[in-house]
Amino acid sequence: MKIKEIIVVEGKDDTTAIKRAVDADTIETNGSAINQETIEKIRRAQETRGVIIFTDPDFPGEKIRNTISKEVSGCKHAFLSKENAIAKNGKGLGVEHAPLTAIREALSDVQLMSDTITEEITQEDLLTAGLVGGEGSKERRILLGKQLKIGYTNGKQLHKRLMMFQISKQEFAEALAVVMQEEKG
Repeated sequence: MKIKEIIVVEGKDDTTAIKRAVDADTIETNGSAINQETIEKIRRAQETRGVIIFTDPDFPGEKIRNTISKEVSGCKHAFLSKENAIAKNGKGLGVEHAPLTAIREALSDVQLMSDTITEEITQEDLLTAGLVGGEGSKERRILLGKQLKIGYTNGKQLHKRLMMFQISKQEFAEALAVVMQEEKG
């Protein structure tokens, strides 16, 4: 699988894993201390080939993703679930630990931020749906993140992530229906 865009990852081990899974070029941020020189490289890559941000499913990875998104518009995003990013020995979490099939799947499910949104999802919608502040809300958010391919978020991040990806109320409702069906088993 050849990827046209340049994939932004956190480090060398991520690059190695990406290159084993697909034919692609990468830019490494060298962790969450992303500097202006790296931002400029990413901006240049976005102008010429496009960029896919593919960071670890943890707080530092989310911080890097948000920093780049603020500085460079139009980036695409790929997400791994935490389950797919845990090291075999259980002592590590990141893209470098993911099975090659999970990396390929995440890259084929890339999300592009849209410039338009229809009706906005509110915090009240999230509360009513049982996605924040109640029993089982974390599990529902995990399932919703997988269904919408936006990754896992905590209760505070969920609304922001839904807005970032311009998820429509209809798409949200359809995904939530699938989550509720899965929950019933």
